[in-house]
Amino acid sequence: MKVSGKTYKYGDNVDTDVIIPARYLNTPNAKELAAHCMEDIDASFAKTVKPGEIIVAGKNFGCGSSREHAPLAIKTCGVACVIASTFARIFYRNALNIGLPILECPEAAERISAGDEVTVDFDTGRIMNVTTGISYQAEPFPPFMQDLIAAGGLASYMKSQAEGGAK
Repeated sequence: MKVSGKTYKYGDNVDTDVIIPARYLNTPNAKELAAHCMEDIDASFAKTVKPGEIIVAGKNFGCGSSREHAPLAIKTCGVACVIASTFARIFYRNALNIGLPILECPEAAERISAGDEVTVDFDTGRIMNVTTGISYQAEPFPPFMQDLIAAGGLASYMKSQAEGGAK
């Protein structure tokens, strides 16, 4: 599976309180969460992000509380992938649980600029900065993880498995 899109660039230690501020956590509506995604660090993000675009960030993306609202808000905004130097472990697991693809690649995270056009191949882990012509290599997802992401997350994947889906 491949995705391509324009990038939004953020620094180190983007925490879950910045991704989705706590004042919006009282809604169970994912679209409402998405409407406020990143607003405390980038007020225009939720209004300008388009389906298929990509977030690129530095170290420890998604640190802070363990709320699943953060990756859900990002995914519901239409973000196709998050590339970072590193992720907070709980964010990493929560993102995969809801089917949001995330890749750790310090070199790409450092060198890709905001607005660059990037293509990500999840089968190979190749990240191609189309704007600069430079490619980077992340660890590809194993096949079962690609199936989990394609299914839309862990719950959907497990349901398909219980109904006799592909293994």
